[in-house]
Amino acid sequence: MAGSKFVPEGRASVCSFVLGLCAVCIPLLSAAGSDAEWVQTLLGGIRSKAAVAVYVASVNGLLLVFYKGPVYQVAVRACFLGFAFGCGLLVSFSQTSWGPFGWYMCSLSFFHYSEYLVTAVINPRSLSLDSFLLNHSLEYKVAAVSSWVEFTVEKLLFPELKPLPWLSALGLLMVLIGECLRKSAMLTAGSNFNHIVQNEKAQSHVLVTAGVYSWFRHPSYVGWFYWSIGTQVLLCNPVCLLGYTLASWRFFRERIEEEEITLIHFFGEDYLEYKHKVPTGLPFITGIKMEP
Repeated sequence: MAGSKFVPEGRASVCSFVLGLCAVCIPLLSAAGSDAEWVQTLLGGIRSKAAVAVYVASVNGLLLVFYKGPVYQVAVRACFLGFAFGCGLLVSFSQTSWGPFGWYMCSLSFFHYSEYLVTAVINPRSLSLDSFLLNHSLEYKVAAVSSWVEFTVEKLLFPELKPLPWLSALGLLMVLIGECLRKSAMLTAGSNFNHIVQNEKAQSHVLVTAGVYSWFRHPSYVGWFYWSIGTQVLLCNPVCLLGYTLASWRFFRERIEEEEITLIHFFGEDYLEYKHKVPTGLPFITGIKMEP
């Protein structure tokens, strides 16, 4: 059964993610026993930064030794995401005004890594470097950079507005709920889940209506939608919040209509009955309209 055996790429990604994450131990150790505040030591210690740089370079060397070709490409990406997650944790607990950006770093890096890891578990046949979704689209990259720029500019110009603890807490809650919903959808769908809309029905392809699919027809999109918006609430980014909401809504509306054409072709009346009973889960999106 697909997904019953953890593939080598999946194992390599786990080891590499953990190695990247372990980089956070270096500044923590260097801060231990210091008379200075640990935050200042973590963020301002030259020795700590140099030690981290040496560690990252050494880990990359190890990855080159143990992994070759495509597996190394997986490992180095997973290591980078683990390192970014670790850096996010340090910033999050640093008791500075950059704390929300640290949680954002954790959310973003974990989202992309978990997309690959869960795919490796449930549908290894479709596994590729694209499963990280790091190269999702140019628009996605522009949106991410825009959120970083807005947070930094507004923090410098309007420091009293960043952070707003209650708003950042709400955003973090949205991120967590969205992430859990998306991964629950992927795990429930199993080998039926694919990051790319399929045009041909596989023999193992079945209509999934149980679990979170009994709540929404497209729970993975619902999770991603609210995760995306939640990241901007977390950062207290009003401009990007509006932009992310509109862009995400338009993207998922078009994606759902495209996907439902395929699902109707695959499952016929069974999907039409399911479509009639269960909503998409996204506001003002009803899916493909059928002519009477």
